Amino acid sequence: MAHTALDPAFRDLIDEHAPVRQAGSGFVFTEGPIWHPVEQHLLFSDMPGDVRRKLDRAGVREVMRPSNKGNGMTYDGDLNLLVCEHSTSSVARFRPDGTREVMCSRFEGRELNSPNDICVASDGAIWFTDPWYGRMPHYGVERPRELGFQGVYRMAPGHRPGDEPELMVDRFTFTQPNGLCFSPDERRLYVNDTEQANIRVYDIGRDGRLSNGRLFASGLRDSLLPGVPDGMKCDAQGNVWCCAPGGLWVYSPEGRHIGKVAIPELPANFHWGGEDWRTLYVCATTSVYAIPVKIGPRPEPFMRARGRAHARPREEGGGLRLDPERCALIIQDMQNDVVMEGGAFAASGSPNHCREQNAIANIARLAEHCRARGIPVIHVWFVRRADARDMTLNAPLFEGCVDANALVEGSWGAEPVPGLEAKPGDHVVRKARMSAFEGTPLERILKAEGRDILIETGAWTNMSIEHTARTGADKGYVMIIPEDGCSTMNADWHRASIDYAMQNVALVTRVEEVIDALR
Repeated sequence: MAHTALDPAFRDLIDEHAPVRQAGSGFVFTEGPIWHPVEQHLLFSDMPGDVRRKLDRAGVREVMRPSNKGNGMTYDGDLNLLVCEHSTSSVARFRPDGTREVMCSRFEGRELNSPNDICVASDGAIWFTDPWYGRMPHYGVERPRELGFQGVYRMAPGHRPGDEPELMVDRFTFTQPNGLCFSPDERRLYVNDTEQANIRVYDIGRDGRLSNGRLFASGLRDSLLPGVPDGMKCDAQGNVWCCAPGGLWVYSPEGRHIGKVAIPELPANFHWGGEDWRTLYVCATTSVYAIPVKIGPRPEPFMRARGRAHARPREEGGGLRLDPERCALIIQDMQNDVVMEGGAFAASGSPNHCREQNAIANIARLAEHCRARGIPVIHVWFVRRADARDMTLNAPLFEGCVDANALVEGSWGAEPVPGLEAKPGDHVVRKARMSAFEGTPLERILKAEGRDILIETGAWTNMSIEHTARTGADKGYVMIIPEDGCSTMNADWHRASIDYAMQNVALVTRVEEVIDALR
């Protein structure tokens, strides 16, 4: 369906004919979408159905029932889930282990109406709106209101669970405050009002106080189309996207209405997602839709948590824990010419060091464990033409390969060592460089399999293994190096790489610890 550009600037944000794909349907009323930057899935609320659901590559499934009729959701900088709960009039925090804490539920001793939408500032402060939809039938639990107004609140940095929040606006400014968001520099806060059909903007001081409240956009109505102001977000350039009649209405930072994104059902909320943050997920009545866009979101604190969460996949207590659904095993250069007696490079000492490391048996044991857990096993073999016309002689390693007549396609030397042959279901990647990424389909395979944690094993610790680890780290993968699943020409070269360079780009461990981490 075609989207509407009211200003040429809109075409820089989204193609006018960008497809609107139905990613899931059959729900009651969807709300609160939020993308997990590490686990790469979308959480969303099915509010009247009292269910929280997850959307990922495997489809849609329930993750919580009942969900206290959760509405808006986000993550804080530590990837704790924050949920506006209609049934309990609370903002709740769910830690990754599932522990639930009530962050706030009362103001001036009275129950909040029903927290609706929520966002987190870079200083850790939590902001939310509090209309009374959650005290209406269908959307919540019908019950009397204890407050006589609908406000916008802030939980300051260091807020303790259970403490009361701060009211940040005049208590009679809003009729039904709903969506809210920050500008990219967090100098402005936008809040929309569903009943008044407008968006207000405030300046934010260094102390978090709001000032200079003013109308940013008005008249978010259409007599021919259903829809009201609801969820709202800023993109990376400061444009404001807001749920409105017929879809999403987009405003420039100056308040100029520049375009409309058409959605087949009544939209309630949306969020950016995907590995590159270029997919817009829209919760609209009975469905969730996915739309490719050209612009990403305002950087939020939880988005920066990706690196921290990836860097050390450990649990408290120090034990390594790995998610099998995110892992892939790479077995690199374990070929006869490289590590076997009689191979082209046997004189280098590599067969002896491979035996000292027990690398072949260790890798074979790890590969069998990975296959049993559904983890892709990817063999990377260095293979070249006999006439060397596919090789460049720009480095001693490549010159040495040709001079030694090594790793020639179809020869015994290029074959995998006994015990590490590819098995049905394994992937095989051929290369002619040190890094397994260079000029190969490796990354396409990883994307197709949905894997971002790479367990790398094989030969030439200080060359192929290290080069691949460096490239993988640069590309955003978590690199796991079980050092007794690697070998090179001698122990000194191995330790030099493991103890120095690898410490900066990978998590170095041992095969048995990886197997235990994948149980």
